[in-house]
Amino acid sequence: MRFSCRAVASLLLSSCSLILASDGETSASFLDQPPPVIKKPIPWLPVVPNYENLEWKDVTVCCRRSNPSVDTNTCADNVPLIVEPTTIGSMPQFTTDQALEVLKQAKEAWKGGAGVWPQMTYQQRIEAIEHFFVELAASREDIVETLMWEIGKNRKDAESEFDRTLQFARSVIDAIQTDNNFNGTWQEIGNVRALVRRAAIGVILCLGPYNYPLNETYATLIPALLLGNICILKIPTIGGLVHLQTMEAFAKSLPPGTIHFIAGSGRETMPPLMKTGEVDGLAFIGGSRAADDLIHQHPHPHRLKVFLQLEAKNMGIFLKDTFEKKNAAMLGHAMDETLLGTLSYNGQRCTAIKLLFVPSDDAPKFVAMLVDRVSSLVVGLPWDQKDGTFSQITPLPTPQRVEYMRELIDDAVYKGAEIRNENGGNLIGGVDSTLMVPAVLYPVTPNMRIYHEEQFGPIIPVATYDDLETALEFGQSGEYGQQVSVFGSDSDSVASIIDRFSAVYGKVNLNCQCGRSPDTLPFAGRRSSAMGVMSVTDILREFSVPTVISYKEQNGLNDELLQGTQLKSNFLQPVTRTSLSTIRANRE
Repeated sequence: MRFSCRAVASLLLSSCSLILASDGETSASFLDQPPPVIKKPIPWLPVVPNYENLEWKDVTVCCRRSNPSVDTNTCADNVPLIVEPTTIGSMPQFTTDQALEVLKQAKEAWKGGAGVWPQMTYQQRIEAIEHFFVELAASREDIVETLMWEIGKNRKDAESEFDRTLQFARSVIDAIQTDNNFNGTWQEIGNVRALVRRAAIGVILCLGPYNYPLNETYATLIPALLLGNICILKIPTIGGLVHLQTMEAFAKSLPPGTIHFIAGSGRETMPPLMKTGEVDGLAFIGGSRAADDLIHQHPHPHRLKVFLQLEAKNMGIFLKDTFEKKNAAMLGHAMDETLLGTLSYNGQRCTAIKLLFVPSDDAPKFVAMLVDRVSSLVVGLPWDQKDGTFSQITPLPTPQRVEYMRELIDDAVYKGAEIRNENGGNLIGGVDSTLMVPAVLYPVTPNMRIYHEEQFGPIIPVATYDDLETALEFGQSGEYGQQVSVFGSDSDSVASIIDRFSAVYGKVNLNCQCGRSPDTLPFAGRRSSAMGVMSVTDILREFSVPTVISYKEQNGLNDELLQGTQLKSNFLQPVTRTSLSTIRANRE
């Protein structure tokens, strides 16, 4: 779709984002921001011979303004695009042989559990990871800027992702320092004394998503490292540039061979690694089909420790009583939570609410309220602001994501749904833009793709029900089982939903949007949504196995043996709390 300059301006103004001053000059929120230039990391981890001579593929993103100061009152209708793609860096394309060489180096670093990193004490590994985050903090602004440009995350959300990543890591370290499974406490069971500690698995292959390339990836990577595993990180095709900006910090903090990076085609590099049978654990956040394909490549899948976070089709259920006059405040709160739940980061979250069920009689009122809220959102580029609010709807990361959104919208409209908000589904900025106005689709029915498929984008489908059983059956018969949000105050209905869904979903949210936080709570899913549990404590169990040291007392001989052994064994060393200032002093 192509817009004239004036049409683009109209869209921008109606979407309340990119505002032109009355004299035709660009307002403060409309100033162009020069794109970053992401440099090639030196060194690449691990040391890949002649890695700079690999094929490097440009990373092209949307969007840079091509004419930020245009006067929309006088321009002709054939003025070119207001935004255009731009290149901000490049990514090496590893071959199969190079990927296998990386795996070889990882196995050498693991050395059957006798390598440098797995043989370090918990305390030594904690201090190394703490030092890594001290080093990484110096690159915070560069990483935030890259997140904005490459995946369209607004500044506030990009800063939040960086900061939350560090906080999650700090919480994981706190868990290690306080949990007896890691710190180690001897227990007596009859005449047996035993100590249980968690031990590493081996070589872990980590694949993270594009939408939270730092936070989601590090939520598995950092715990796996802390436990003594050797990690291979497959850099995602989209959202991967931030990982280039971390290599120097890793190189300064961890022993050589502890972490390895592979970039390029996943289809060319990942299956060969799995086929060797030398990958001991898989941490995968992405689509279930790709996860299944990888697991099936392993010759001994029963030996593969698997952690998966996959798709979701989380629904929001509005109970009938939500629309009663006495519950006006509750409805307003529910609408606010729904807007956040459906469109935060353009709906590109596994925990986003992706299908709404509303009583048929109340649906018109609900849709009108929803459209009103959607129209008030700030739509623009990630660094744009209006009245101090950063853009709430930003460009999608690739044209392919736009095409998929259009397919779902067109299918729904063809089968009877309507786009209820003005300009819903339209692009701002021309044919090369990926900045899409959110689309509210109503009514959505089971014969439409959007009813079943995870859109992972700025589309809000609204379905209706005459009998609550319609929504309950959708939940129980669906392919996914991550979370559900229930809005209402009818305790009988809420109790029934909880009872029905306790064996279907990993989390039932009452009068609030779906989400992962707080990170101390288990984040799980059923069916095709997950395998394994994430939290600051659960994730440690996913990348380790319990190892028991035990003995039977024999006239004090074993007690004496253990006293000497515990002083000399790295595995049995206690964990103590260490301040960042102490870590810095130890490194200097």
